[in-house]
Amino acid sequence: MPQETEAEMPVVFDPLVVIPCLNEADHIGRILRQLAPAMQRLGGRIVVVDGGSTDGTLDIVNDFAVNDDRISLLHNSDRIQSAGINLAVAQDHGQATNLIRIDAHCAYPDDYCDVLMQQAGSVYADSIVVSMIAEGQASLQRINAATQNAHLGNGGSAHRTLPSGKYVDHGHHALIRMAAFRSVGGYDPGFAHNEDAEFDYRLRQAGHRIWLTPATVVTYFPRPTLPALARQYFNYGAGRARNLLKHRVLPKIRQAKVMIVLPAVVLALLAPLHLLFALPALLWCIYCLWTGVRMAIRDRDPALALCGVAAMIMHFSWSLGFWQNVLRSATRSLGKVTP
Repeated sequence: MPQETEAEMPVVFDPLVVIPCLNEADHIGRILRQLAPAMQRLGGRIVVVDGGSTDGTLDIVNDFAVNDDRISLLHNSDRIQSAGINLAVAQDHGQATNLIRIDAHCAYPDDYCDVLMQQAGSVYADSIVVSMIAEGQASLQRINAATQNAHLGNGGSAHRTLPSGKYVDHGHHALIRMAAFRSVGGYDPGFAHNEDAEFDYRLRQAGHRIWLTPATVVTYFPRPTLPALARQYFNYGAGRARNLLKHRVLPKIRQAKVMIVLPAVVLALLAPLHLLFALPALLWCIYCLWTGVRMAIRDRDPALALCGVAAMIMHFSWSLGFWQNVLRSATRSLGKVTP
């Protein structure tokens, strides 16, 4: 049989960089322009998985793809990120050995992918995760960012601080070895939120290790309004509840603290019967507001006093989303056993 010439051999791209997005016309061009040189250096390719953008995102990506064969567009009819990334991995047909996840609404160092690939070759882990530091530009976005960067807002989550490098249970997804990704079935496409934490649980259960690298970091731009912040954390809480229910595991202490916010607020409604009922909610309010004041004094920035208000919105919305999902799940379960 005639042997294939070098020109006829299939081109193998590694890493596979996947960017799930929806209506990211303000950001996707900058991200692609930044990542393209890294793909040339590393021999990788970029797949933008779009969930049905209507703001011009598709035109921008197509313009890049016409001029760079390392960039392609994939349509995600399921719309959610978890399903989109799974689709991109399936379309890769086993070529790449490393998956790098990029979120369009974040900012990355120019050598981000280079560092991740170097870490993949030098660290004993099947997943490399990074710290995510929030940064705001507009006044309210800056308050939301400061809150999310503080213990008041993140509860001490490992990937919300700058680490010295350690193995963790969960972190902001950056690089995952394809073999490990496929071995656990990829992301659960039923998760619109918290799919990364749910994936990390299955990854650890399968014996894989997750390394939180200190070598690079992601800059995240928070929601610019309080209603948008509330919706985001409501979804986070609902996703966390679904995760805990699916795997039948107990919440961590930092999660349990936020879980009790809604019950505390509901209990406060009984204050006309006795003021003691209002005490848990009152202590929570005082803690949040006083911590915001302390942040303002520490940084000599009076605006940071509003971090206490932002934290209360985050806590309450997360708790509301959590308990709504728990009660919905319990209602469905009761419906199944009712004769």
